[in-house]
Amino acid sequence: MKIVTVEPLGISVPQFESLKKEFAAQGHEFEYYTDRNEAPDELASRIGTADIVVISNIKVSAETMSRCPNLKMLSVAFTGLDHIDLEYCQSHNIAVMNASGYSTVAVSELAIGLMLNVYRKISSFDSTIRNGGTRNNYLGLELGGKTVGVVGTGAIGTQTIRLLRAFGCNVLAFSRSERYEVKQIGAKYVTLDQLMAQSDIVTLHVPLNKESHHLIGKHQLSLMKPSAILINTARGNVVDIPELATMLKDNRIAGAGIDVFETEPPLPAGHPLSDAPNCVMVPHIGYATREAFDIRAGIVMDNIRQWLKNHQK
Repeated sequence: MKIVTVEPLGISVPQFESLKKEFAAQGHEFEYYTDRNEAPDELASRIGTADIVVISNIKVSAETMSRCPNLKMLSVAFTGLDHIDLEYCQSHNIAVMNASGYSTVAVSELAIGLMLNVYRKISSFDSTIRNGGTRNNYLGLELGGKTVGVVGTGAIGTQTIRLLRAFGCNVLAFSRSERYEVKQIGAKYVTLDQLMAQSDIVTLHVPLNKESHHLIGKHQLSLMKPSAILINTARGNVVDIPELATMLKDNRIAGAGIDVFETEPPLPAGHPLSDAPNCVMVPHIGYATREAFDIRAGIVMDNIRQWLKNHQK
């Protein structure tokens, strides 16, 4: 079979060459690209006659896949699958396997980092000190002792709760299903409205689907304390971003730390959050650590190996 990795994935050329030899020994062709190109025509060209394709978070539409007649399996180097047309895959018997779990530690640590950044104004004070300024009597806030609401208690949400408990936080949780492990760590499950109203910090860790689209909308945001902050390292469209921007500009909530947006950065000019006060924004880096990328590469290739083992002719 023909295997194509359409982007670099943080893998070195020697690593790719080693994989090429491994699959060649099994009678498979392995092709790889060392640059990223999201243009649909280029993506379709790179996939071409491949049977198996490795891709991360580049959008894969039905139109693109319809131009790739041999496609049988997508090994997705990402946790979420909302950028893949899963209905097309299902109707055309294309297997889709994700890299679940590779960035659990990375994303949860960034969530904590964003909380600390917003509370202590680390980013803005870096600019201040470089320009000859001082703290000007500013007093930050401590994470210890705060009530943090964790929306979504899958692997990342649970790991975030562990870190929050280590900081001495009280933790509220909301999820479609309650996990015994989460209760054992010391989190208390409540309704979403209760979580939004009682938390000093709300941090989001849910996948994007029809049920979670704008899960945090005008009503939920209006329940937050004026002193509360929102952290989003999940998916951009879990939050009604224009409404969040309005809340920040009207000082109806105290701040936000945002890693994810409606689309991948660069953001369009005039994005609602671009001039929102006390809003720390980073360009979707939650999953992007050296350690996470090494784990991801292993999961992606293991998924291919397992699929080939089950589909040998």
